[in-house]
Amino acid sequence: MSNNQRIYLSPPHIGEFERPFVSEAFDTNWIAPLGPHVNAFEQEMASYAGTQGAVALSSGTAAIHLALRLIGVGEGDLVFCSTLTFVASANPILYQGAKPVFIDSEPGSWNMSPQALERALAEHAAQGKLPKAVVVVNLYGQSADFEPLLAICNEYEVPIIEDAAESLGATYQEKRSGSLGKYGVFSFNGNKIITTSGGGMLVSDDLEALEQARFLATQARDPARHYQHSEMGYNYRLSNVLAGIGRGQLRVLEDRVEARRRVFQAYYDAFSDVEGVQFMPEAAFGRSTRWLTTMTIDRQAHGVSPAELVDALAAQQIEARPVWKPLHLQPLFSGCPYYEHEPGESVSDRLFENGLCLPSGSNLSPEDQYRVVHLVKACLHPVTSAAGNS
Repeated sequence: MSNNQRIYLSPPHIGEFERPFVSEAFDTNWIAPLGPHVNAFEQEMASYAGTQGAVALSSGTAAIHLALRLIGVGEGDLVFCSTLTFVASANPILYQGAKPVFIDSEPGSWNMSPQALERALAEHAAQGKLPKAVVVVNLYGQSADFEPLLAICNEYEVPIIEDAAESLGATYQEKRSGSLGKYGVFSFNGNKIITTSGGGMLVSDDLEALEQARFLATQARDPARHYQHSEMGYNYRLSNVLAGIGRGQLRVLEDRVEARRRVFQAYYDAFSDVEGVQFMPEAAFGRSTRWLTTMTIDRQAHGVSPAELVDALAAQQIEARPVWKPLHLQPLFSGCPYYEHEPGESVSDRLFENGLCLPSGSNLSPEDQYRVVHLVKACLHPVTSAAGNS
């Protein structure tokens, strides 16, 4: 790729398996919503995730919304949610008229802090105001530490919605990401590790609940000859054409995971010995997909902030991003309660201040990755590094 062509953060990566499924949809005239590819994609995703069932939807956001609805979250209820995440993890809480309470990350995985969650649940239990659900986000391709999180939530009988939008392909203690909560949520947005251009999936072992989700996702149409509706529904189902793309993408998911892990390893080899640069750790409890390679930079060591690096890379047609701005800092959620990892220590604030996401696509060429590495190093003040560090 020439130096004037743009390098994207996480572009789609289409291969050879998608086209036959899409062609079949056109050849059979199954281009409208629903159809055989939708049914097959649901079965294949449930099989991969290790759950009893799945419902294909228009987005991961829709899946979170339906999970909240199935749990019975309503006006004035509380829902706890990871703070270090994209706004889509929490917006559905507002859809239901509920109130979010944000929980900090822990440094070992950058995901929800069990210590903060335990403190938040204990305080709310003492007030008689337990949440209806906890939305636990698996950040940047890595599972949260579910053993303590589940133990804490089970003690208070609060269900977990596992937001695995960024972590399809990751594992936790030999279990697939998305299979650990009451409901699991995946996203197939264009920037995800596999894509349907836009789409999502709700997975669970509760088949009766998933059937209710299908009903709600198709405008809650009653089983009557005429169009009859007894409760509010949504237009949330995935189309047969997009499900065909997803079926093709699912066949190369493991290849995409390995490709992203190779991208991470190349960045690690280039920067791991540079003073003041640290990467998001891979927790010992499972495999991260390294959906995005994310690192923190000590600005005191280099005199440059992640935001300045983003601007410098953008000037050279390279897309990089800061780490997610924590939701407790977002104007939309001003005034919402927030529980730090430890009193006086907000891990998510620190990660936002110092974090940087580098181009991480599974189709990123070694030449383009070298270009990224070269430009990042050019922005850093000289430091002592190991011999052979490129």
